[in-house]
Amino acid sequence: MSQQKPVQQKVVMLLVCWFLGAFGIHRLMMGHSNWWQQLILTCFCGVGIFWVLFDLIQIATGGLKMADGRALT
Repeated sequence: MSQQKPVQQKVVMLLVCWFLGAFGIHRLMMGHSNWWQQLILTCFCGVGIFWVLFDLIQIATGGLKMADGRALT
């Protein structure tokens, strides 16, 4: 039986995304398995910043949820 990650707070996720978003840490904290793609895109292509901006907007508007579908608090 796998343990669910605790629901993250929206403000915390906005701050983590702003400061560490290029590394995909906010997606890792939310339980998403594709967090490493953001890291690779940032390191090798330099386009990760656009993904960070997209994620910031999604977190602020409630579009980006926990990996299991729960909304941020």
